[in-house]
Amino acid sequence: MSTFKKSVVQVASGAVQSFQKFPAAMLSAFAFAIVTMIRIQIDWPQQEAYNFLFNCLHLSFAFGAIFGLAAVAGVKAKYNDKKTFVAANSATLIAAGLAFILLYLFGGTKPDEAYSRIVRVTDVAAARISVAMLISFIAFIVIGGYPREKSDFSKSLFMEHKAFFTALLYGGVLEGGASAVAGAIQGLLYRDMSSKVYMYIATVVGFVAYAIFTGYFPDFAKDAEDEKRDLAQKQPKFIEILLEYILVPIALALTIVLLLWSAKTIVVDEEVRFTRLSGIATSYAFVGIWLHVMVTHYESNLAKFYKKIYPFTALIILAFEARALFIQLNEWGLKTTEYAFILTWIFAVISILLLIVLKDKAHNKIAILICALSIIAVVPVIGYYKLPMTLQVNRLENILVTENILVEGVLIPAKTEPDEATRIKVTDAVSFISGFTDKKLPDWFDKRLGESSVFKKKLGFDQTWPRPDFEPGAYIGTYLYMPSGSIDISSYNWAVNMTGSKAQDVVIEGIKRDYTIYWDMPANRIPVLRIMSGEELILEQDMNIYFDRIIEKYPPGSGMDQNPTFEDMTLKIENQAIEVMLTFSSVSISLDPETDVMSYWAEPYQLYLKEK
Repeated sequence: MSTFKKSVVQVASGAVQSFQKFPAAMLSAFAFAIVTMIRIQIDWPQQEAYNFLFNCLHLSFAFGAIFGLAAVAGVKAKYNDKKTFVAANSATLIAAGLAFILLYLFGGTKPDEAYSRIVRVTDVAAARISVAMLISFIAFIVIGGYPREKSDFSKSLFMEHKAFFTALLYGGVLEGGASAVAGAIQGLLYRDMSSKVYMYIATVVGFVAYAIFTGYFPDFAKDAEDEKRDLAQKQPKFIEILLEYILVPIALALTIVLLLWSAKTIVVDEEVRFTRLSGIATSYAFVGIWLHVMVTHYESNLAKFYKKIYPFTALIILAFEARALFIQLNEWGLKTTEYAFILTWIFAVISILLLIVLKDKAHNKIAILICALSIIAVVPVIGYYKLPMTLQVNRLENILVTENILVEGVLIPAKTEPDEATRIKVTDAVSFISGFTDKKLPDWFDKRLGESSVFKKKLGFDQTWPRPDFEPGAYIGTYLYMPSGSIDISSYNWAVNMTGSKAQDVVIEGIKRDYTIYWDMPANRIPVLRIMSGEELILEQDMNIYFDRIIEKYPPGSGMDQNPTFEDMTLKIENQAIEVMLTFSSVSISLDPETDVMSYWAEPYQLYLKEK
């Protein structure tokens, strides 16, 4: 049998054996695939009612698929008997079930027409289950490094990489081949074949790839003599070349660049955009330490030089990054990005000190450190979702008190407009705090303070934004534009141009009274039309009813032609006092597949009003 054929047979055999090695983990992965197929079959408008349930199932099954690896590997390495093997798999199923119950009962958002139309898994609940997955996987790597005479953390980590890329390679080939066959069938035999076929193929291939991944690992039994472990842990020559002669020089070059940047900040006092710096610093810290672990057993001069020089140069660079962090905190206070940077900085500093003192014996301690910091990030009081919000509220209070806008717990609109820097800081803090809609906020902080009209009314000045510092993600959605043509407006008395930044300040001098029109469009939330007469609310209507109509006719991601009529781009509202027709120049409803968050945008064009 040729080497290639033998390798393929071994991989296929390992995939089949994965059901014997990790039965509970594979069962969880199979359930994950089934839920995915059900979601593929049900289109989005119909799926909306079950969205939260599906998310809970997906997260809990994903947790079970990872937790099962660590549980089985742990009992095999420690006891290696049938009783504990059954207990580990039973514990996996119980853990997955418990995760689902906790997510379903306590991990959902509260529906709020102004903020979220559907129940979904809260960010913190998703983060906590993700941390549980991370800890389980790290435990699996650590367990794979025992017994010491057969392995260590570095070898186990490489084995994980090798299993992953093997599964990725075979999965990619299967995906490409199956999709090509499906494409040929669609192009030659059945042109009306649904695009969902390709999604089903991807789901099945994903499950097979996971089976290949788990089947690649050797027997972790403490007394087992498994030649497969030596083969799985051994780094091929091309990997050694890749790490030693490509990645190590790149890491050293990046180190030189960062050292030069550190020197430049001293000489010219140059500031770097913090979001960019945090990304570079995070990559440098994690990749640098990862590479240090991967070349643990290398004896070449270049690898030895890197292992000696990296920890000390990294400490110098981290010292200057701490300075940049201090400047950022002084300017904007602690927010989520800064919080993550602080945890990364702590991880990098402690890990590097451990590497200096303990060398390769530090690896398990570094793994434990990752787990500890991950737990800290999601616990109450000091977690990423609580501490930044608390400190931002305190920071905002101090600014408002200084500007005499917050007096004895009551907001009083500013008599004179604060300077631009203060307005930007207030806007930034209010925007950040408004994102924590499910957290308890101070009594003086209006739930809708993030809306432009409420902001101005409560604080006495317009929102002032800094230059945005983000990159938009990829979305699927519905995008509609007003068609050309005419519309009958003969029954209305007034027409209002709703375009422009001051559209919300438009005043109509009516026959019976004057009307002030407000159009509130918070980022990614449901817009609201509000018409006031002095302090009296004449009409208030959110756009939920309109978006329901649009989603029903033009489902996001359906692929159907989106050629709206005038009726599609028009909303009529009336009550006992007035009748209104609102037209839109553009409407978008998008779904972020990564976060499962719906975003809504409606650009008003003309508003027509008639008194009764």
